[in-house]
Amino acid sequence: MSFIEDARWFSATPTAGPAGKPAAQGRVTLVGAGPGDPELLTLRAVKALRGASLVLYDHLVGREVLRYVADDADLIYVGKESSQHTLPQESIIDLMLRLARSGRSMVRLKGGDGFIFGRGGEEAQALAEAGIAFEVVPGITAAQGAGACAGIPLTHRDHAATLVFATGHLRGENEVALDWQALARPRQTVVIYMGMGTLPVICEQLVRHGLPAATPAALVEQASLPGQRCITGTLQDLPTLAEQHKVRPPALIVVGEVVALQPQLMRGMQGAVL
Repeated sequence: MSFIEDARWFSATPTAGPAGKPAAQGRVTLVGAGPGDPELLTLRAVKALRGASLVLYDHLVGREVLRYVADDADLIYVGKESSQHTLPQESIIDLMLRLARSGRSMVRLKGGDGFIFGRGGEEAQALAEAGIAFEVVPGITAAQGAGACAGIPLTHRDHAATLVFATGHLRGENEVALDWQALARPRQTVVIYMGMGTLPVICEQLVRHGLPAATPAALVEQASLPGQRCITGTLQDLPTLAEQHKVRPPALIVVGEVVALQPQLMRGMQGAVL
């Protein structure tokens, strides 16, 4: 594999076609890499990675996942971290379209599932508008990985009949634009992606809109990876716990009564491992 650090200089020259005919246009496979553990990749994702000659991959895709890429493939890093973008999204889409037209078999690889807060929908839309054939391989999203690995069932007949995913990104002047009233409903589990930077605001608003301050809540850091941590508490003390334990992204915020089951389930899971 060859890692290409600066995608701006990568050649996207179309593959030559038969004399008098236009070059063949490549096919793009949008692949979800799962929450991090390479064993949680789907068989279809592994097949796509092994068959690709070119892979555009994001920040949350681990090196262990990239081991499934063919030895002669080129890998281009186009990752985005908070306030640190190798390429802005518009440039990533432009690069993807140019490379797709070069005729190579390409995988666009994203952590988790590309259609859940991964901008996979925007990229699929761009491919469709450009007339470029593509397929989508779903991945286990981070919330599923966090729940399964940290011992938090996202739904439960006694505690949560509704499951909501939301993003905690800032919008405008330090504003988290969420439907707080909907998120603060009882008997549901709320999982918030990309919310560590706005954790105090999130907890404050959920309490202000009706959830008790004692509602169980958790932070799951590096879900499914060797460095995974799960910090449990309540909406009231979660921001303080995050500071005390120095929790850093990637981390998910999980809110709801199901979090209270975590100690019991983890005891059982650890016993099974032992």
